[in-house]
Amino acid sequence: MSLADPKPPLNLLIAAPRGFCAGVDRAIHIVELAIEKHGAPVYVRHEIVHNRYVVDTLRAKGAVFVEELDEVPDGAPVVFSAHGVPKSVPEAAQARGLAYLDATCPLVSKVHRQAERLVENDRHIIFVGHRGHPEVIGTFGQVPEGAMTLVETVEDVASLAPANPDSLGFLTQTTLSVDDTNEIVDALKIRFPSIQGPRGEDICYATSNRQESVKAIVPECDKMIVIGSPNSSNSQRLAEVARRSGVPSELVERAGEVDFGWLEGVRTLGITAGASAPEVLVRELVDHLATRFTVTERQVETTVETMSFKLPRGLAA
Repeated sequence: MSLADPKPPLNLLIAAPRGFCAGVDRAIHIVELAIEKHGAPVYVRHEIVHNRYVVDTLRAKGAVFVEELDEVPDGAPVVFSAHGVPKSVPEAAQARGLAYLDATCPLVSKVHRQAERLVENDRHIIFVGHRGHPEVIGTFGQVPEGAMTLVETVEDVASLAPANPDSLGFLTQTTLSVDDTNEIVDALKIRFPSIQGPRGEDICYATSNRQESVKAIVPECDKMIVIGSPNSSNSQRLAEVARRSGVPSELVERAGEVDFGWLEGVRTLGITAGASAPEVLVRELVDHLATRFTVTERQVETTVETMSFKLPRGLAA
């Protein structure tokens, strides 16, 4: 590009916190340590986290990703994904004598235990989540069939017809929109005043923090890019947060997906990354933008995260 045709300026507002959360970091570390301990291959049931770059990186190190346990050879080590699995999965692994490691995020495991306690107290569970998401499937698999009903919207709450309206409990998926979930929970409490919910917030700290960090920067942004995979619930929610604030937002997995035409006329671009997207992809995006723009970047930090989770027994140092 000639001096007469300089690269246009582009201000980048980079949200913080962003990217990896403690549960994702732990899950990836579990796979890496399992490969070190057992040697390749180590089998992983489902994507360990919803990010293609992470999955491909672990595959290159010796991880083999499968959909079901029957694809795991006898005697091979297997890791369960961070999203959690139904109780039937570790039971099937034990029945086959498979050595398994459970990489379920501890905050998801907490929801599992809450579900068990509600059922023990004879309460039917209304679960707020997205149908078909692995976390929802895993949570439903913690309790007897029929003990839990899924709602996705406020409209779903209006159509509920529980057998015993005075004996209900509610739980939520950990990666939902904070605002949407609050609306649904409020509707549940209005319709069923005696419904019991968790003492603390089920939506995980990282999901909440990343949504708040987007809210902090969107007033200054013309558009927003979220780095994350299409099947990543928390990443999708980040894009939604920006759009609801009136800021056009795109979800991309890698920098090469960015449409420079979409950025025409943009002076300030917001950037964040979902909880399963590594920081290297953020830097890749900034470098990619610098090939077309004269970029200046500023990080806007809304909170400092210090959360960490212990590794499973047998892997801890």
